[in-house]
Amino acid sequence: MSDAPTSASPTPSALPTSSPGGWRDLIRKEDWLSVWLGLGIVLVGYALFASQINFGWIAVAPSKWSTWAELGSQLAANADRYVAQFVTFVTVLTVVTALLGFRPREFIPSFILVYLLSFAVFAAGSWSQSQRYNLEPPLLALFIGLLLSNVFRLPRSLNAGFRVEFFVKLGIVLLGATLPFTLILWAGPVAVLQAGIVSLLTFGTIFYTARRLGLEPSFAATLGAGGAVCGVSAAIAVAGAVRAKKEYPPVAITLVVFWAIVFVFALPLVSRQLHLPAGVGGAWIGTSEFADAAGLAAAQSYGGLAGPTTGISGTAAQALTSYTLIKVIGRDVWIGIWAFVLALVSVTRWERDESGRRPDSKQIWWRFPKFVIGFILASLLVTAVVRHFSLADYNRLVKPGFVLPITALRTWAFTFSFLSIGLSTRLSDFASARGRPFWAFTAGVVVNVVVGYILSVWVFGHYWANLAP
Repeated sequence: MSDAPTSASPTPSALPTSSPGGWRDLIRKEDWLSVWLGLGIVLVGYALFASQINFGWIAVAPSKWSTWAELGSQLAANADRYVAQFVTFVTVLTVVTALLGFRPREFIPSFILVYLLSFAVFAAGSWSQSQRYNLEPPLLALFIGLLLSNVFRLPRSLNAGFRVEFFVKLGIVLLGATLPFTLILWAGPVAVLQAGIVSLLTFGTIFYTARRLGLEPSFAATLGAGGAVCGVSAAIAVAGAVRAKKEYPPVAITLVVFWAIVFVFALPLVSRQLHLPAGVGGAWIGTSEFADAAGLAAAQSYGGLAGPTTGISGTAAQALTSYTLIKVIGRDVWIGIWAFVLALVSVTRWERDESGRRPDSKQIWWRFPKFVIGFILASLLVTAVVRHFSLADYNRLVKPGFVLPITALRTWAFTFSFLSIGLSTRLSDFASARGRPFWAFTAGVVVNVVVGYILSVWVFGHYWANLAP
């Protein structure tokens, strides 16, 4: 689910092979902390909305501008809001990262860089010429991050602020607050079915190809999980479950990141050439992408193209919603089950000559992505809030006073994540993933994209094209 290896990712020698820390995980793990913070934002936002206090005041971001004078006027008019927003961000996130084990003196300078660059990305993405050429902030953030990390040698101490996993998990919890649960109930089964078909075929292709090329079963399983389930997190979880050698997860992570970066540009471009409806394009991206943040960037980029001038039907919301239903609801929720099943296979077949460990059913819960729970709870909370409002009152009152500020904060979180992906990724790292692992993983990539296209366009195209925004 994460998108790039950072200093927060377990080192190969520290992959999870035993039970977590019990109740301490509730305040020591990124998944749970993203849930508490995301739900806290939703609850505070509702309390302010119910009290008729302007929640949107803190959720400020640059709006469309054409000249430097306009941008300067915006910044001057909202300077106090940006200062309050930054102080809130840095205070809350410093506490969170301290719970994760990072020193404030390392995190704060790094986050200042992330925030300032994110503001620059927002401003650049709001420029009228950027919007004309569909240069969306997520793509700009990824590009700027990659440029900086590969042209300059960034100090290692800055890694403390590049919290790719936490930022994207927080963004996904907040995304749940902008999606009514009725939509998830309506489209969820289709998403789970489509994602399940592709995941099984992709894993089978990678695993079979890797074994035919002579790779060990644990290596093949690590590669397959990275391509079939949810990227980096799945590769790390499964590597621990099957006792993979310490050099295997970095290779899988590198391949996930490589293809995620390729697809973040390629999938929206190809979807545009094929004139896919926004919802269909989002579903194809959700089925084909390996990483949450990169996929969200691609879906948001393609959704931004929807409109009469491009001939792409649908809305940006449809692209983002279909992507989320496929990737988060359809694929990410299976990480725990995949880890348990592969642990069972590893113990009973691949490691049957060894003594000791036996499969533990608790691994299903240990590996389950807890932020998905936050996503669903946030959706339920907002659904409960809006259930008594008519559509007209929702658009007039609830959306601008409650939902849009959460959407803005979600976009900040995603931008932090996209930028962190680029800042923590060096293109030279891809050299370690060449040879047999590359070809095995790439075989799965081909199946993933082709089968994903068939299901998204031909089989379930009607559902995704008419998805409620």
